[in-house]
Amino acid sequence: MKQFEDLDVWQLARKLTNRIYQLTRSRNFSRDHGLCNQIQRASVSVMSNIAEGFERGGNREFRQFLAIAKGSCGEVRCQLYIALDQGYVTGKEAEYLIDQHKKLSIMLYKLMEHVKRSPYKGHKYKPPAPDPKIVELDALLEEIVSKGRKKR
Repeated sequence: MKQFEDLDVWQLARKLTNRIYQLTRSRNFSRDHGLCNQIQRASVSVMSNIAEGFERGGNREFRQFLAIAKGSCGEVRCQLYIALDQGYVTGKEAEYLIDQHKKLSIMLYKLMEHVKRSPYKGHKYKPPAPDPKIVELDALLEEIVSKGRKKR
């Protein structure tokens, strides 16, 4: 994977975010500004944290951002129950979206576990190998300095 857009988990998050935005445009839902805003922000948070973590370049940070995305996914599910209880969505619509967010949460967890086991550590956590020429020059310089100390 070279970019976050290639990740299945990000693609599903994008699809679900689009559906949340469609849902919150409905007449009754759109009037509840607090819930409407919060569920949109939580949904956007899922896909944004996947992207940001991927772009950070280290697997520790990526796992951390995936965990935040997973938390936001749970937040969206909770808000869908509120929307159902308030009559903003039908039972069928809520059930479908809750199930899809549960699927997304499982995908996030599996990706977190995969990244955890991965030998790749990213450029932030795996220093580059030293240049052999610099190592040779450092050794030579150390030798010259130590000879100078012995003469004193």
